[in-house]
Amino acid sequence: MTIKISVKLDGNTADVKSLMLHPMDTGSRIDPDTGETIPAHHITQLVFTNNDKVVMVANFSTAVSKDPFFGFSFEGARTGDVLKARWVDNLGESDEIETRLA
Repeated sequence: MTIKISVKLDGNTADVKSLMLHPMDTGSRIDPDTGETIPAHHITQLVFTNNDKVVMVANFSTAVSKDPFFGFSFEGARTGDVLKARWVDNLGESDEIETRLA
């Protein structure tokens, strides 16, 4: 898994913190060993759902650093809900994780 999630509930508000392990290459860096341009490879979209309802969408570009940390909160969360996170990158690769709120 390339996604780590931490969630804290305060009443019906969920405070979500996530870390995505991803190179987030811009396509403008040069490989020092070969002198070649390192191709762009970055997350383009991150989606969080709670019980299959979208609670947050982030559209990324090359301006996001390697291994991005992302935090947000949303209301309407309850103990036992299933929170899912999924990212997709510009090469079509993706990852997903889910956790049950406690």
